[in-house]
Amino acid sequence: MEWPEKIIIGIGEEWKKGPDAGIEKHLREAYEALYQQVQGKDYWVSTTVTDGLIYETAFDPKRITAPCGNDHWFQCSKACTKDIWEEGEVPEGICPHCGAPLTANTVQADPYIEEGYLPQWEAYKKWQATILNRDLLLLELGVGLAYPTVIRWPFERIAMLSKKARLLRVHETLSQLPEGLERGQRIKENSVDWVLDTLRETSENK
Repeated sequence: MEWPEKIIIGIGEEWKKGPDAGIEKHLREAYEALYQQVQGKDYWVSTTVTDGLIYETAFDPKRITAPCGNDHWFQCSKACTKDIWEEGEVPEGICPHCGAPLTANTVQADPYIEEGYLPQWEAYKKWQATILNRDLLLLELGVGLAYPTVIRWPFERIAMLSKKARLLRVHETLSQLPEGLERGQRIKENSVDWVLDTLRETSENK
């Protein structure tokens, strides 16, 4: 598969870490194989996975947006402030403003403080202005229907509107494409396995 200069990678639920150390090792290898493909390219990664594992890989954190939050960032559980703290920054785990317990700054928080991800999201949207009329690969990996407005639907819209964009959707059970999306291709396979089986082999043969 020939990769263009501009690439957006969407990463979804199939890349969730979980408690199994073997799965984490598998994911780290897949992230590395994926990174080898985009190294030197003009890329962005948008992820709905909140485990933060991607930030421990070779991907540039300035080119990652995580709109659903990150388990390693914390907010006040009562949302008394919009402050966001990194892991270990408040050792006692208590909000210094109101005394409420801190909770992970993810969409599971009620309410969710969005200020944690907004700066990167704005940078991502600004970068999208550079993809107009440019060859673009939308690589969607394991993105389900939990948060379709973050990756799935925007990718479809870009592929429909831009004649130079193509969408590759890889998912074990939800690889379906909307009718009429001519520049879309689906692969019915677990996306982590697909990356390891397809992209790692490509990297090794470079």
